[in-house]
Amino acid sequence: MSNPTTGIPSRSGGTGSTKPSAGKIVVVDDDPDFVEYTRIVLESQGYEVRTASTVDLALSLMRQDKPDVALLDVMMSYVLDGINLTHQMCDDPALSDIPVIMISAIVSKEEAGAFPTDGCLSVKAFMTKPVDPGDLLLQVAKLIQGRSGGQNAKEG
Repeated sequence: MSNPTTGIPSRSGGTGSTKPSAGKIVVVDDDPDFVEYTRIVLESQGYEVRTASTVDLALSLMRQDKPDVALLDVMMSYVLDGINLTHQMCDDPALSDIPVIMISAIVSKEEAGAFPTDGCLSVKAFMTKPVDPGDLLLQVAKLIQGRSGGQNAKEG
């Protein structure tokens, strides 16, 4: 079965496991290789992963099935698509409390410091590509633990 938004085969729940999901994650990036890599890392720890390659698809997915955490690429079709998506999320009461991990190939802190920080940005962490799988899992677990009061977070 393929993800209708990206055409990438979905592996969520494909192992026949009855183990409950560790949390719902939406990955928004226009790089299919990065999306697949991220999906594999997250699903290996029991996360339910949905993906979108555009801002519009991401908003639609999040409105249909609200995630616990959103991973957003800064630059997709347009230079600041990820930042623009966070503004749209903030303007939507149903999405404004979703914590965001912003991911980018931008490597310097000076470049990252150039992003707008005014208004409502729900960015809780900033990671650079290539993303270290351990760091990604740690950040996701922290954010889910923060949302659930620690009841559903996975350790490690």
